[in-house]
Amino acid sequence: MSLVRKFATVGGATLGSRIFGFARETFMAAALGTGPMADVFYAAFRFPNLFRRLFAEGAFNAAFVPLFSKEIEENGVEGAKRFSEEVFGVLFSALMIITIVMELMMPWLVEWIIAPGFAGDPEKISITIRLAAVMFPYLMCMSLTAMLSGMLNSLHHFFAAAIAPVFLNVVMIGALFYGLWIHADPLTIAWYLSWSVLAAGILQLAVVYAGVRHAGINIGFRRPKMTPNVKRLLVLAVPAAVTGGITQINQIIGQAIASGKEGAIAALQYADRIYQLPLGVVGVAVGIVLLPELARALKGGHLKEAANIQNRSIEFVLFLTLPAAAGLWILSDAIIRVLYERGAFSAENTSIVAAILAIYGIGLPGFVLIKALQPGFYAREDTKTPMRFTMLSVVINSGLAISLFPLIAERGIATAEAAAGWTNTVLLFTTLVWRGHLTWEWALAKRTALLLVSTGIMSAALVYALRHAGPWLTPDASLIHQVAALGGLLVLAMVVYFASAFLIGGADIGMLRRNIKRKPKT
Repeated sequence: MSLVRKFATVGGATLGSRIFGFARETFMAAALGTGPMADVFYAAFRFPNLFRRLFAEGAFNAAFVPLFSKEIEENGVEGAKRFSEEVFGVLFSALMIITIVMELMMPWLVEWIIAPGFAGDPEKISITIRLAAVMFPYLMCMSLTAMLSGMLNSLHHFFAAAIAPVFLNVVMIGALFYGLWIHADPLTIAWYLSWSVLAAGILQLAVVYAGVRHAGINIGFRRPKMTPNVKRLLVLAVPAAVTGGITQINQIIGQAIASGKEGAIAALQYADRIYQLPLGVVGVAVGIVLLPELARALKGGHLKEAANIQNRSIEFVLFLTLPAAAGLWILSDAIIRVLYERGAFSAENTSIVAAILAIYGIGLPGFVLIKALQPGFYAREDTKTPMRFTMLSVVINSGLAISLFPLIAERGIATAEAAAGWTNTVLLFTTLVWRGHLTWEWALAKRTALLLVSTGIMSAALVYALRHAGPWLTPDASLIHQVAALGGLLVLAMVVYFASAFLIGGADIGMLRRNIKRKPKT
């Protein structure tokens, strides 16, 4: 299967998950708006989600995949099965201990780390503690899911791992729909949502476990033992855990700062949900597919192929994220109004969330490029360099967020995240080039400049069209008219961008054909 087709497989499944995520956030906005219960639920949910990114997805995508692929290469499926069982035993035991400790420490964690801004409201603190206690075991389910997903990705079975997140949104939508149907109060809906998160985690684990069995590996539980392979995994996973959770680290810092203003946490979450669509569809797909592809090329000694794979991934990312960033900036107000402005979500909420979304748009290409650049280190079993850059970006994010929040509120937090993301991107790119792991291509530089020109042409057309579509996008217009107008603007943007990109040479059919038909070297 070609590189682009693998991106499309994972990206398509991720797109489905993000669409259901939009539906979930639409129900959430109608049920809770940006009120106190929305703040409480998102604060409680962000904590287990942070640990999931730190100890599961980031660590295992970076450390487990290269080692598991190496076991398959050297010792066959049986060796890979033995290695996965060793890891499973250690991971399960560690997760059980972490969960118990965190449950016991939850009151302290909520008051001092998760939401210090709630300290003046004992009721908010109490509810956040209870909701977080219900949802924290989700960490166990998702960490084991991440390990099994890493196995599937290494075996080139991408779909089951990519489709599993859909079930979280489906189950949460069910809980929201039931709460709205019976006219439940916001607190009751928050409880429904908390239990639905835990149920969804169990369901996701079952889906990927079935996928691993279908791929021909049936792992069992082994007594935890620190074998050489497990020790090597931990050496790689500890820095990768920090690196892989960069977005969540920055957001948890922003959440702690934003908790000082009512509605700020929810506003950031609503904007983040939209920003996560292109980030997830492109960034997650590239990160998941690129790591095993690079590891395979490097293990086989195909250095030129590895460099080509990396450059084509950067090209692919820029081709899609540059226009997406411009579109989010220009259409932020219209997007938020159409998706969220109903029920408890007011016009004032739209203005606040739209401003955040526009700033997130600026950071979009940077954060997606991180997903395309980090595998260049991980495939070479270097997880420390990205960790150092990540820690620096966290310092930048914290300093800017603390400085800007008193001046421009939520927009300051979004600005800090975007600046930190671009800093990380520049450091990763320049280091790969300096070490000779990423070949500088003037053709790629020229194509990037032409893609920027195409994005500028698209932006000008979009601004002009938005003036004429304005009456259809006002709050007084019907929802059908608003959706039609927004859809028309998006179609116009895509037509203008793709037409100009192909016309001036920013993209060409030959480039796409080479990527789509590329076959692995043996």
